[in-house]
Amino acid sequence: MRVDLVTIFPDFFRGPLDYGILRRARESELVDVRVHDLREFTRDRHRTVDDRPFGGGEGMVLKPEPIFECIEKLKVAARNERLAGRAKESVILLSAQGRRLDQALAQELAALDRLVLICGRYEGVDERVSEHLADREISIGDYVLSGGELGAAVIVDTVVRLVPGAVGNEASTRQESFTASVAPATGDAPSSTCDSGGLLDYPHYTRPAEFRGMTVPEVLVNGNHDQIRRWRRRTALEKTLRNRPDLIDAATLSDEDRMLLAEMKK
Repeated sequence: MRVDLVTIFPDFFRGPLDYGILRRARESELVDVRVHDLREFTRDRHRTVDDRPFGGGEGMVLKPEPIFECIEKLKVAARNERLAGRAKESVILLSAQGRRLDQALAQELAALDRLVLICGRYEGVDERVSEHLADREISIGDYVLSGGELGAAVIVDTVVRLVPGAVGNEASTRQESFTASVAPATGDAPSSTCDSGGLLDYPHYTRPAEFRGMTVPEVLVNGNHDQIRRWRRRTALEKTLRNRPDLIDAATLSDEDRMLLAEMKK
């Protein structure tokens, strides 16, 4: 996968790209991340990337010219090809008005060969970028950031860890919070764990088994994998119901799950 980051602050990405899974994925050439300075595509001596909006208003807006010229130089597929799904590429505008990032969207993006992320700044980006250049807008949450760089870093991290080979144990990505149920490549479910199915993750414990009087649940150390699976599923349901009840309706639930939920709600 190739990822292009378009920004007026290229040095911002020196930290996020140089650690953990992202760094290993880059070193293993599973992902090629390139950062492009938007100011290099300006034509005035002040390297101007923003201007006041027509109609008045507070703040400044990123101009369309340098963004269009940058994307055109990157030679991405035509917008109509991307929108029709004939090109496995996407030009994404980071925007507070965009679709909210979730795990399903991350999985959709991870299936592509190339992502171009345009980092907005100031009060916004000229609307012609959204209407005629980008094929989608994405927001990482219902709040306002100073710019799209933080959002772009979040998207890259979320997507790259789903690229085959990026995470050492790929089965672990099926068991994380928000992950929809998918059939494992082997056709066999993990023996002592369970797919998230869209729920929050179950609680995790490690050694020591007793720490300052706090003990690990007995079921996790008794070696009975079926009991462990059922305990994990129940606690995942409990945590989701307590912290994010909005996820329940969209989760993949079994008859056993529904029975457990009915007991919890009594």
